[in-house]
Amino acid sequence: MTLSQKVLLLISLCIVFVLLFSFFFLHFLYKDLYITSVKESVIYQGERTAAHYHYGSLSDEIIEKIQWYNIVSEYEVIVVDDLEELSTYFPYKLNYEALVNEEDKELLQQGRYVIKDGYVEELNREIVGAVFPILAEKKLIGFIYIYVPLADLQEVFQGSIPILILVGSLFFIVLFIAVNRIHHSLFQPLTDIQKLALEVSNGNYSYRLNFLHDDEIGKLANAFNRMSSSLEEQEVRKKDFLSNVVHELRTPLTYIGGYTQVLKEQIFSSPEEAQHYLLTIEKETGRLIKLIHDLVDLDHLQENMYLLNKEPIAMAQLFFDMLDLFQIHMNEKNIQLKMDIQEEVIGNGDPKRIQQIFYNLLDNAIKYSHEYGIISVILTEEKEILRFKITNQGTEISTKDLQHVGERFFRTDKARSRSTGGTGLGLSIVKEIVRLHDGLFSIESDSRLGTSVVIVLPVLTSS
Repeated sequence: MTLSQKVLLLISLCIVFVLLFSFFFLHFLYKDLYITSVKESVIYQGERTAAHYHYGSLSDEIIEKIQWYNIVSEYEVIVVDDLEELSTYFPYKLNYEALVNEEDKELLQQGRYVIKDGYVEELNREIVGAVFPILAEKKLIGFIYIYVPLADLQEVFQGSIPILILVGSLFFIVLFIAVNRIHHSLFQPLTDIQKLALEVSNGNYSYRLNFLHDDEIGKLANAFNRMSSSLEEQEVRKKDFLSNVVHELRTPLTYIGGYTQVLKEQIFSSPEEAQHYLLTIEKETGRLIKLIHDLVDLDHLQENMYLLNKEPIAMAQLFFDMLDLFQIHMNEKNIQLKMDIQEEVIGNGDPKRIQQIFYNLLDNAIKYSHEYGIISVILTEEKEILRFKITNQGTEISTKDLQHVGERFFRTDKARSRSTGGTGLGLSIVKEIVRLHDGLFSIESDSRLGTSVVIVLPVLTSS
C-alpha cells in the first residue's frame, strides 16, 4: 500500500470507529441510563403505593387515587389479593414465560419485591415492572404490580434526532473537507518533493518547491530547496574551480612545453637566450608548485582537516620577521612603510598559520602598490581582541569585486596578477585561517584612502 492509501485507510477506520462508538453510546444511554432510571422510578412508585395500605383495608379514597394515577401517569398499577388473580388483570407473558415463577413467589412470601422486565409480544415492546407484597402485621394480604411500557430507542431520543442528524451532517461535511485538504496538503508536497529528488538525481539543481506552510512538510520542502540550492552552488563552484585550474595550468604548461621544445631543438641564437628560456621554465615550474601547494592547503583548511596548534604568540615579533623577507621588494618599488604596532600584544593561535596570514597580506600589499606608494600597518589590542590592519595605495577595488575577494582564483586584474605571479588563492587561505581562529576578516577599498584589509583575532592576555 502507498502512504496515501494507508492514510485514507486510517481515516476511514477512524470514521467507522466514530460511528460504532456513537451507536454503542446511544445504546448505553438507552439501556443503562434510561432503563435504570425507569426501574428506580417503578420501585419508588410501587413502594409509595404499597405504603397506603394499612391492616388490609382498602378505602374508597385510595381506590380513587389508584384509578386517577392509572389515568394520568404512564404507569399501570394492579392490586390483587392473590397472585393467581394477577393473570386476569395482566394476561401476558414476559419473555414468553409466566410473569411470576416459583422463585419470585418465595421472595414475595419473604416480603421482598421482585423486578420483572422483558418483552411482551402482545404489546410489541419491552416493559419494566415490579411486584410488591402488601403486609399487615407481618402477614401477606395482597400484591401490587406496577409496570410501564418502555419507549423505543428512537422515541427516547426523538427530540434529539434532528440535532443529531444536523450535527452529524455538518461533522461529515467538515470531515470530508478536512480529509481532502489534509490529503492535498500532505501528499501533493510529497509528490513535488519526489519530483525534485528525481530532478536533482538527473543533475537539474535549479528546480525549487513552492510552499508557504510552516508545518513539518513545509520545513521538509524548505530543507530540500536548501539542499538543491546548495548542490547548484557546489556545481557552479566545481565548474568554476575546474575552469580556473585549467586556466591557471594552461599558461605555465604552455611556457614549459614550448621552451622545452625550443631548447630540445636548439632553436636559440645565443647562450643568454637559452638561459632566459631555462629561467622561464624554472619560474613557471615554481608557479605550478605554489599553485598545487596552495590548493592542497586551502582544501585542508576548508574541510577542517588541519588541526591548529595554538600557543601564545608575540604578534609584533612575528610580523617583523615576515617584514624582513619583503624588504628587498619594497626597496625595488620605493615603498614607504608606516607602522603603528603595540609590541607587547600577545596573541593566541597557531604561529605557522598566523605567519601565513602576515606573509600573504604583505605580499599582496606590495604587489598591488604603486611605485613610491605608502603601506600602512596597524597592530593593536582593543578590548581583548587583536586588530591587524594593512592598507596600500594601489588600484581601487570596485564594490562588485569586493564581494568576491577571497574566493578561489578571484582576481580584480588577471593580467597584472599573472605578471606578479599570484595564484588568486592567497586571500582565500587567509580567510580560512582567520575562520579557524574564530576571528573576523574584512576588506574595503577607496580611491582616496586605498585598499585596507582588517583581521580581528583573540588575544591571550592584555598588556
